[in-house]
Amino acid sequence: QVQLVESGGGLVQPGGSLRLSCTASGSIFSISPMGWYRQAPGKERELVASINPYGNRNYADSAKGRFTISRDNAKKTVYLQMNSLKPEDTAVYYCYLYSYKYYWGQGTQVTVSS
Repeated sequence: QVQLVESGGGLVQPGGSLRLSCTASGSIFSISPMGWYRQAPGKERELVASINPYGNRNYADSAKGRFTISRDNAKKTVYLQMNSLKPEDTAVYYCYLYSYKYYWGQGTQVTVSS
């Protein structure tokens, strides 16, 4: 089976930075699309960023200019560098990989608060 393991969440002050990582394992190709969703209490799930195997990236408007998604195909790992964090970025962040269906990480909590 495919497993996605996330790390890097935590508590930071507004304006701070975090780097999330998500590593996939199992019977998948290393060139699958990957990305990050987030969900805050009382809000809809939001696609934060995505990246295809060739490095093409898309961002939610709320993330543009502050977040950077990247990947290492050989390591089957996707990263999300988050800078200039705001309280409204507080959410559980879930990474995904698409290979015939969506596979999800366990979620990592990001809390931005003074």
